[in-house]
Amino acid sequence: MLLLTRRETEIPSSEITPKETYEAFELNRRQLMKGLGAAGVAMALTRKARAELKIDDLVATRYTAPDRATTPEQMAKSYNNFYEFGEEKSDPAKNAHTLVTYPWNVKVEGLVAKPRTFEFGELFHLQPMQQRVYRFRCVEAWSMVIPWDGFPLSELIKLVEPLPKAKFVQFLSLENRKEEILPYGIPWPYSEGLRMDEAMNPLTLLTFGSYGETLANQQGAPVRVIVPWKYGFKSPKSIVKIKFVEHMPPTTWNELAPNEYGFYSNVNPQVDHPRWSQAHERLLNAYTLFPKVVPTLMFNGYGDQVASMYAGMNLRKDF
Repeated sequence: MLLLTRRETEIPSSEITPKETYEAFELNRRQLMKGLGAAGVAMALTRKARAELKIDDLVATRYTAPDRATTPEQMAKSYNNFYEFGEEKSDPAKNAHTLVTYPWNVKVEGLVAKPRTFEFGELFHLQPMQQRVYRFRCVEAWSMVIPWDGFPLSELIKLVEPLPKAKFVQFLSLENRKEEILPYGIPWPYSEGLRMDEAMNPLTLLTFGSYGETLANQQGAPVRVIVPWKYGFKSPKSIVKIKFVEHMPPTTWNELAPNEYGFYSNVNPQVDHPRWSQAHERLLNAYTLFPKVVPTLMFNGYGDQVASMYAGMNLRKDF
């Protein structure tokens, strides 16, 4: 456990948030303050206010990616996949301000002994926040390194007590056709899933923030899952339901194009996407016209922690 402190009294101009971004964030902050306690309010405050109030002395477990530079915050929040708010990478940052993140409930149901519905503030306070700096790789062969704030999904799972028959976990995202856009042919709601051992792995994070702030809407606010050894679409955003099931659940991209997007979708340089290679990736960790291209790491570099879950599996077949 490390004690993380940030007490800057001055903020460099490079870190000043654009006015339009701040206004959208400020709206979410005000909404959150109505429903959260002191810790929730602290999480929602701007970086400068957090420093001034000296509330940044947070105990956090810090998982780092030492071989990669952290992606600049504004880059990570302006280049996103979130099809509910547009197909282009810049669309979610432009359009996701319409997403209303308070009030927010997450329903947990299915094969569990203690099904329940969590209000966001209750969910937020289940466990102390941890900051984990994870590699985050997209199936389109680009990657970022992002500090995510949350706690292991396993803590929530243990609380609801899955039954022995529960072998998979399904995640369903918000379905709000007034606020969101989905390209023709993609069904509502967005669905993703994990095998139970994957969901229970300590690396799998129930995530509420990044860079020490609450999640930006385009990142999947107010709560999402991060699964760092899989391609990015396996980390579902804006979750409203978690369902425990016996059989492999249908998931959005696996249903739409099973030859391109497998259920497991572990980062694997040896298994190409039918339309491009996965052997290399572009590092989006600096503002440059020519991002550095590096070899893709098996399991995105987390093999020591996750490879044993797939022992004996044919990872070309079960991709």
